[in-house]
Amino acid sequence: MEHELPKPNLKPNPKPKLDSPEKPERLVPEPAGIVNAIDAQDVVKLYGNNLALDHLYLQIPAGSFFGLVGPNGAGKSTFLSIATGLLEPDRGTVFINGISMWDEPVAAKAALGVLPDGMHMFDRLSGIEHLTFVAQLRGLDKQTAIQRSRSLLQAFELPLDKKKTISEYSTGMRKKIGLALALVTSPRLVVLDEPFEAVDPVSANTLQQVLKEYVKLGGTVVLSSHVMATVESLCTHVAVINQGRILVSGTTEEVAAGQDLNSRFLQLVGGHQQREGDLSWLGR
Repeated sequence: MEHELPKPNLKPNPKPKLDSPEKPERLVPEPAGIVNAIDAQDVVKLYGNNLALDHLYLQIPAGSFFGLVGPNGAGKSTFLSIATGLLEPDRGTVFINGISMWDEPVAAKAALGVLPDGMHMFDRLSGIEHLTFVAQLRGLDKQTAIQRSRSLLQAFELPLDKKKTISEYSTGMRKKIGLALALVTSPRLVVLDEPFEAVDPVSANTLQQVLKEYVKLGGTVVLSSHVMATVESLCTHVAVINQGRILVSGTTEEVAAGQDLNSRFLQLVGGHQQREGDLSWLGR
């Protein structure tokens, strides 16, 4: 049976034909009564006639360090935007810690910290000013907001000086302050879209150490990344997405299936296929 969506207001282009939804391979049965940090059910997203998410199902266990990997254009950022309430799906639903993102958005977002790709910031503020402002905006009293902001700046090795504004920060420093903003309210779940992209190794190591500590303390981290070695070393669980569908999900070891994660990823998405085009002229 086909599941059809409302026809886009574009003519004469036909609407996409959708296959019957198929749940991805589950490597381990989900224990009864367990509430997932994220539970996505039959999520569909269309951009015009382009099917970005195709009846996507994904369960992310609470307390996990979860990596979402896939080729460019596979749907990683679209899914994370929907999961965090930044983008509305055309079909399906997402639960955050058992709470529907679209039926109870305020409650769902209260336990959520987000670092989107290309996050906009108040560049004229210093790090301490920005963190304190956001913390108070999300309900913390002024003293608690200042204490947490100072602790996070010290943990991320960022300046406490009010004279240094975020506009003067490097890319690595901006990633750090972005993650600090996501953590300042002590959420149960943080979602990070390409957190290590264009970040120097020292800054990346600092980010990773803070995230590991956060998971040890009971939090859940969900991140997207193109770097398989980073995901393999950090993440307890992984899902592979391609063409808007989850191909496989489970623990990192289960998904790798006895291979390194990069080889398994290429096997799943077809990266070992012979490419067309004669390049023998290169180097002549």
